[in-house]
Amino acid sequence: MQELSRLSGTTALVTGASSGIGAEFARRLAQRGTDLVIVARSGDKLEELASSLRSAYGVRVLTEKLDLSDPEAPREMFERTVEHGIEVGFLVNSAGGGAGGPVAQADPMAIAAMVNLNAQAVIDSTIRFLPGMVSRGSGTIVNIASVSAFQPTLYLAAYAASKAMVQSFTQTVAAEVAESGVRVLAVHPGVTVSGQKSEDILPEIARLCGVRQPEQVVTTAFRALGSRKLSVVDGRRYSMYAAVAQRVPNRMNIALSRRFTRTLRSLIGV
Repeated sequence: MQELSRLSGTTALVTGASSGIGAEFARRLAQRGTDLVIVARSGDKLEELASSLRSAYGVRVLTEKLDLSDPEAPREMFERTVEHGIEVGFLVNSAGGGAGGPVAQADPMAIAAMVNLNAQAVIDSTIRFLPGMVSRGSGTIVNIASVSAFQPTLYLAAYAASKAMVQSFTQTVAAEVAESGVRVLAVHPGVTVSGQKSEDILPEIARLCGVRQPEQVVTTAFRALGSRKLSVVDGRRYSMYAAVAQRVPNRMNIALSRRFTRTLRSLIGV
């Protein structure tokens, strides 16, 4: 368990920080006195957020414009912190994205880029920053997965699989370092307001479980960090959804997936 009311003296690195969950993590961490390295593809949005956080909370904020779907980007991200003499004590891997459609019609390059962003970048950055935390005997890593990690999702096959990879990897790492002083947590949002407009793509799930706000997801994450949980699903209804998905037979999961992706299928014409 962790005391997270104040984190002054710590530097946090947040990916996907230009909007949504990543931006909210950056705000909450700045409120706690944490200096920041914020990373995203949109340099203008990063600079705007950095300026507001410096002004509001008096913290230092370094911006790094990187596309983490590039396999070399996590290494570059880590090396830049080393160049600046920064010890990252709180890592949030929030960058992510989705690519939908039938697997038989998928663009291999687009799917590879998505898997790199959603899973490989999470694994790579965790592996790079974790040893320093372990050697210091303290640190936190939060990996943002998805409620889709618990259920195969038709026409979002690679997306759901990439999030399942984050869930499995994060829980294993959390168990490996449990006695080291380092806290590792997987967070599983459902449909959440963001630039990806998932509420428009999956309205059936949004109607069933609701549309969550980034503020709610981050609150759920901080509460879970104060517990012994290895992973947490945001929102009571999504928690129930994930629990059901893990317990029912595969044929029922597929049937549910067909129902919940009706709008997505109409958008992609299948």
